[in-house]
Amino acid sequence: MINSQKIKKISKDAGADIVGIASMDRWEGAPKQMDPRYIHPNAKSMIVLGFRHFRGLFRGIEEGTFFSLYSSMGYAGINGTYQPLVLWKIGKVIEDNGYEAVCIPNRCLWGNTDASGIEPEKTGKENYAHSRPVENVKPAPNIFVQVRIAAFLAGLGEIGWSKMFLSPEFGPRQRLALIITDAQLDPDPLYNGPPLCDRCMMCANACTNNAIPRDKTIKITLAGREIEWADIDMLKCSYGFCGSSEFHNPFMVTEEDKKKFNSEKRIEARDYKINPIDGYSRALEGASGCIRACMIHLEQKRKIKNLFNNKFRRKKPWKLDKIAASD
Repeated sequence: MINSQKIKKISKDAGADIVGIASMDRWEGAPKQMDPRYIHPNAKSMIVLGFRHFRGLFRGIEEGTFFSLYSSMGYAGINGTYQPLVLWKIGKVIEDNGYEAVCIPNRCLWGNTDASGIEPEKTGKENYAHSRPVENVKPAPNIFVQVRIAAFLAGLGEIGWSKMFLSPEFGPRQRLALIITDAQLDPDPLYNGPPLCDRCMMCANACTNNAIPRDKTIKITLAGREIEWADIDMLKCSYGFCGSSEFHNPFMVTEEDKKKFNSEKRIEARDYKINPIDGYSRALEGASGCIRACMIHLEQKRKIKNLFNNKFRRKKPWKLDKIAASD
């Protein structure tokens, strides 16, 4: 017999850092294309798992000397290797007890929308799966399960101004995964601890491509609670993250580099000069605002539990000079 307490112990023993449980009715009102109840109409519970990514993954970017770890370990390693192994272990226990386990790592592939519910091509991304519903009453495959909202509904934390999910344990430093099951599990209450995001706007100030506005927001209601975050310019975010700024990308050396890193064709810009790592874009900007600036602020204010012996930022952040014009 499984229950919420056993599931949480099994999940942490398997390798998850934080675990929360939501009842499926908390998804009431979700856009059809993002409603996980269409995946398993008889599901009763959603188990949401958080996997920390180490603060040390940003050290090389902060120093300007080693840029590949956040993409390789923070994205590909967690999402493509570690999460599936942990989900596999938990799922076996659930199904050994006679319930289905729909295990979803932090990669919703073949989706007709992105995490914002926007058609991918409108944010400069590729839409790999134009599709049509199998029945008129259903959304077209694949639906996109917004894992940050799942984590909020499971009581693991809140969504900050930058639209990043913030936990009281790690702030913005985690990847999320989930399991949908027909097992009836006791849900956790929504997070009701001290507010994590204090609207300091350091995320907006530090974003190298100005993708996080200070005065334009999105408001939605989740499980009866209204939440708000900045209306992120996802196209600016996508380009900036992959190195469009000549002041924050040391791999941009020439005017030709500058042109190619800012190519109107998003795929060309993403793949130019340095290939993506296991399908993940190169984090050359290093999440300067949405993770690093936020993380530094939350640590300084001691708002999170995972604190360190030494400050992360020990000197003024580096910034490159403008690229010299070619003769």
